[in-house]
Amino acid sequence: MAASSRSQVVSLYRSLLKESRNFPSYNYRTYALRRVRDAFRENRSVQDPKALEQLLNKAHDSLAIIQRQVSIGRMYETQRTVVEPEPKKCV
Repeated sequence: MAASSRSQVVSLYRSLLKESRNFPSYNYRTYALRRVRDAFRENRSVQDPKALEQLLNKAHDSLAIIQRQVSIGRMYETQRTVVEPEPKKCV
């Protein structure tokens, strides 16, 4: 994989993880994080440029979907579950 495409993949991976952490719902958040990590691990060894391009396009589409769902999730606040830590208070 060329250095430029590797940096694109790493940047996209970080963007997906960052956006997935913004889900207000614990269940959606953990699911999205797990799916992103699993998908990138599964396709770690892809060398074919066409296949890589398809995977990058799919990841960009997934990023857009996650961003929309995070926006929708923020419109409808839910109760925090027992497993979620308390939000840190800013002084």
